[in-house]
Amino acid sequence: MNRLGEKSLKTLEYYEILDRLASQAASEAAKEKCRALRPLDDHEQAQVWLDQTTDAKNRMIRQGSPGFGGIREVGAILLRADRGGTLNPRELLDVASLLQTARRALVYDAEHEEKTTLTPIFGLLTGNRALEEAITTAIVSEEEIADGASSELLSIRRELRRISGKVRETLNRLISGERSKYLQETIVTQRNGRFVVPVKAEHRGDIPGLVHDTSSTGATVFVEPRQVVEINNQIKVLEGREEAEIERILAELSAEVSMHRSAIEQDYDVLTTLDFIFARAKLSFEMNAAPPVLAAGASRCRLLRARHPLLDKDKAVPIDIAIGGEYDTLVITGPNTGGKTVSLKTLGLLSLMAASGLHIPANEQSEIGLFEHVYADIGDEQSIEQSLSTFSAHMKTIVSIMDCCGQGDLVLFDELGAGTDPVEGAALAVAVIGYARQMGACVAATTHYAELKTFALTTDGVENASCEFNVQSLQPTYRLLTGIPGKSNAFAIAARLGLQPTIIERAKEQVSTEDARFEDVLAELERERRRIEQMKEEAQKMRAAAQSERDRMRAERDAAEARADKLLEGARSQADRLLKDARMTAETVFDELEDMKKKAQKDTAGQNLAAAKAALRGVITQTENEQRRGIQKRVVEADEQRPVKKGDRVRLINVGGVLADVLAPADKSGNVQVQAGPMKMTVKENELRIVEEQAPVKKSVQPRRDAPKRELNIRSAESEVDVRGMSAQEALFEVDNFLSRALMAGLPSVTVIHGKGTGVLRNAVQQHLRSNKRVKSVRSGVYGEGEQGVTIVELR
Repeated sequence: MNRLGEKSLKTLEYYEILDRLASQAASEAAKEKCRALRPLDDHEQAQVWLDQTTDAKNRMIRQGSPGFGGIREVGAILLRADRGGTLNPRELLDVASLLQTARRALVYDAEHEEKTTLTPIFGLLTGNRALEEAITTAIVSEEEIADGASSELLSIRRELRRISGKVRETLNRLISGERSKYLQETIVTQRNGRFVVPVKAEHRGDIPGLVHDTSSTGATVFVEPRQVVEINNQIKVLEGREEAEIERILAELSAEVSMHRSAIEQDYDVLTTLDFIFARAKLSFEMNAAPPVLAAGASRCRLLRARHPLLDKDKAVPIDIAIGGEYDTLVITGPNTGGKTVSLKTLGLLSLMAASGLHIPANEQSEIGLFEHVYADIGDEQSIEQSLSTFSAHMKTIVSIMDCCGQGDLVLFDELGAGTDPVEGAALAVAVIGYARQMGACVAATTHYAELKTFALTTDGVENASCEFNVQSLQPTYRLLTGIPGKSNAFAIAARLGLQPTIIERAKEQVSTEDARFEDVLAELERERRRIEQMKEEAQKMRAAAQSERDRMRAERDAAEARADKLLEGARSQADRLLKDARMTAETVFDELEDMKKKAQKDTAGQNLAAAKAALRGVITQTENEQRRGIQKRVVEADEQRPVKKGDRVRLINVGGVLADVLAPADKSGNVQVQAGPMKMTVKENELRIVEEQAPVKKSVQPRRDAPKRELNIRSAESEVDVRGMSAQEALFEVDNFLSRALMAGLPSVTVIHGKGTGVLRNAVQQHLRSNKRVKSVRSGVYGEGEQGVTIVELR
């Protein structure tokens, strides 16, 4: 990148973005990558960088961020190990930290099955858990080697502790005996790695031994008593062996590191790259940014709800700005402090960020095509002292831009032509913009000159834009309005601030007729724009209301269909249950009748059997016919049915469509007492549906005179009931019905299947059964019966 390009990056505050990016990285190498980041002009590579940022952000949403705090700079360490040098504990721990970080990154990647642009990067990591554990097991800290680093070191240190204890024991006897009076203090200390005692200088000859040191005052000499000299010698020998063994361990680990140098270097490079990528994702979170659409083969930009990334994201007003599509030049007008310069910088900076693989604080539907170069001449528009030197400085930059700009570049001018005579400045501004367009560049410029507004209105490919200003409050709204030139608000602002009307009128007289007419046209355009915006807002409100009403009606329709389906399913389930009970009863009775037939010795038994079979077949046929006819019952919908009254037959729609009888009409709160089988309950009236039964057609059947009247009283019931998946209330209702059938059938014991689960349903069923007077005992099942998943009930 040339010097002018670097200057433009600084002008557009691109380096401030890189500093914020670097603050998100954990390792120094990744921070350097962040600060060295530059925009690309290669669309394919820029898309890869952008996809990497997006994939990293998506992973962080699902899994959080991988830890990169353990990355250590190991280049010099690996080089010294490769040359045969012995690494110190600190250096070996740095290698272990890097290997641990690589291992954890591999685990992080393994938790994500979907393939992304990050998958091949994570795939380059190798890690080395064996070497990592060898180092961390042998080295406790920078100053300490673990006893277990080798068996030899463990043996040496055990012997050292034994002999050191022996020395202390010998010296403790000395300082606690008769000679303690010769000591300055009754303590054992060390000098030059040997155990000594502090002796008063005047009694130096009373304790024979070697003098190793003297106090600063000369009053104390540190003497190694003769009886521990040999023991101290043994300690020094062991300490020498210990140092040699530690040196051997470190050399061995260093050689192991040297063997895996290339893999460790690769892990370092991959980890710093991943740290750099995830730093971009973290910056995206911080700025509440999104990936733009990169337009291939086109130098254009269309930003939707874009914010300048260095402004407070909660206070910055989003803008829509575009260039390079239907028009290649944008002329932005408006009052000072109205947001013109911010709009210009936002356009340039976000283009640079997208080309660098960074997300931008704008709508994700924003579209950016890569520019070859971005050049900017943006000064201090707040200065009121525009001197020749200022004009010269700007012009020098403009000259450089004119020399460099070309096809596919973006050129940004702030207050183009300011600082000199307005007429000459406006003419120069038009000429500069025309030349840059002729060279193939896209141009965005801010100005106060009416001549540039006219230029934009009368030239193809050039568009006006303005920063909105509220004349009533004398405050800018910071909204950018494309297609409308900004109206001069000098007279209106002066009037609002209290300038005398006569002065304002005289000022208006100085304005040329054409300029005045032009300002009137702009004022009319502004009024028309506001009227259209108001109509658009009203239309959007009406559309939102219509959409809401349509959604409400669709929801009500879906709910009605769901209720109808539920009622129909309940009716079908009831019919299936009736048919199933009838068939099971028939099978049981047929078996009993077969036994009767075998035992019967009279002709009447055969007649009884035939009559019973005919009666049961009639019951089954009737049940099947009722199921096919839908049981000839009609469920009345909620908005059609009348209030329930005592004696009504109703269906409980929230309890699987169970049938019940009304015991009392609804009270003031809408609660109705009903009885379903042996169970009484209180439910809401809107949870009931009245069931109207068609009166059955009575048929007179003439009994056969030769057929004797006989009663068929055969009871049959299942010995187990399955209530798994039911609520406690539903299960207890089903269990009560089941017990009634079992008692009528004379069964001595039955089984309730409720499943294991959390035990809530089991406890509710067993507690309910123990309170039943018809139940003799209750227990959980044992092995072979279903264990805790069933309850065995013995009946009285």
